[in-house]
Amino acid sequence: MGKITGFMEFQRQDEGYLPPAARLKNYAEFVIPLTNEQAKVQGARCMDCGIPFCNTGCPVNNIIPDWNDLVYRGNYREALDTLHSTNNFPEFTGRICPAPCESACTLGINDDPVGIKSIEHKIIDEGWEHGWVVPQPAAKQTGKKVAVVGSGPAGMAAAQQLARAGHAVTVFEKSDRVGGLLRYGIPDFKMEKSHIDRRIKQMEAEGVVFRTSVLVGKDFPANVNNWAKETIFPEDLAKDFDAVVLAGGAEQPRDLPVPGRELKGVHFAMDFLPLQNKVNAGDKVKDQLKATGKHVVVIGGGDTGSDCVGTSNRHGAASVTQFELMPMPPEQENKPLVWPYWPTKLRTSSSHEEGCERDWAVATKRLEGKGGKVEKLIACRVEWKDGKMAEVEGSEFEMKADLVLLAMGFVSPVANVLDAFGVEKDARGNAKATTDGEGCYKTSAANVFAAGDVRRGQSLVVWAIREGRQCARAVDEFLMGSSDLPR
Repeated sequence: MGKITGFMEFQRQDEGYLPPAARLKNYAEFVIPLTNEQAKVQGARCMDCGIPFCNTGCPVNNIIPDWNDLVYRGNYREALDTLHSTNNFPEFTGRICPAPCESACTLGINDDPVGIKSIEHKIIDEGWEHGWVVPQPAAKQTGKKVAVVGSGPAGMAAAQQLARAGHAVTVFEKSDRVGGLLRYGIPDFKMEKSHIDRRIKQMEAEGVVFRTSVLVGKDFPANVNNWAKETIFPEDLAKDFDAVVLAGGAEQPRDLPVPGRELKGVHFAMDFLPLQNKVNAGDKVKDQLKATGKHVVVIGGGDTGSDCVGTSNRHGAASVTQFELMPMPPEQENKPLVWPYWPTKLRTSSSHEEGCERDWAVATKRLEGKGGKVEKLIACRVEWKDGKMAEVEGSEFEMKADLVLLAMGFVSPVANVLDAFGVEKDARGNAKATTDGEGCYKTSAANVFAAGDVRRGQSLVVWAIREGRQCARAVDEFLMGSSDLPR
């Protein structure tokens, strides 16, 4: 794979970034992709390791050594076909996937792993540039109709696979544009939305119908989504479709039950991030929530918190601080202990590099303010012993906070949707469905399947694509008795 001795001859080279001063001026992507020559050298580092753990480290089981070798040899057309055989949307994963495949790379045991994600990014960019990404409509139609509820990566993957199998697919999305959290959760500077739009055009040419601003379910709170203009009940879908795929994601955010939570200026991350994406798309947003001139505190140390940091800096925040409840992880993982699994280690994102104070093992005790508006946050240090958290005596401190953003993850799907369909839930409130054996991805409700975060809980874009693909095969088998779709 690659060049036989390439892993000994060449060093890893990551993609470049525009300097922070340049990228903070706008919301455009700022990653500088590899050149063809650089990609060739990085592909050459893929060693003939015998057992490519990267394949299983990748949730969609990308055939990574094969397309590394093809890039090394300059055969991008075949590399794209190999990549698309397992991944419907490599332009998404090549930009926002954290690359668990690289953690599983055999070279990573005692050296820097192969830059798999940057090579994937290069392959799909070449594919779009040369016009190789084209619609693949089914040769014949089956006469079966499938409804997909949710247009995030799981819903998009399921819809595309089912359309290519010859089924008539309609995707229902509650927001005004297709893409789910890819559209309104991921900032444009990490992934511009043109990547979603051109896939939509491809899928429409393959026969997929998209219906936006449509809520599916019943008994929703009045404020569940003010972009939806129409509600469809599950019984209506049952009349019109032979199968339904629930792919709505895990959208119930984890709250912060502390005194002062009700103060103005305390918001969930998803009250903040989507509005900027709408503005970037050309929409006029009344009373947009902005961080301009404010002292911002982001509670939660994950990717969503990082996105809040990057967006706040582009707004021109006076200061940005990010708290994490867990202790600071080590800067370097213990490779012999954790390989080939995803390691716990300190990860500094591009948003952190743009300007952010980070602090770990911090718990928020209360929020205080005047006139109903938050002005400061009272926190303390915590320590962890035997898996239990305890406040460090005498460690309480306060800091100025004009805007507090809660980015502590998502706990479950919106319960109203699952309840409306009569879907049995697991202990975490997700749709209960297995992924193996007969009836995989099928819920307790007749003809209803579930895939992505709505089934497995909050996870990665690459897991959503995997589940959407696998669910599509399960639906195809359910409708036709057998399936030629890949699993």
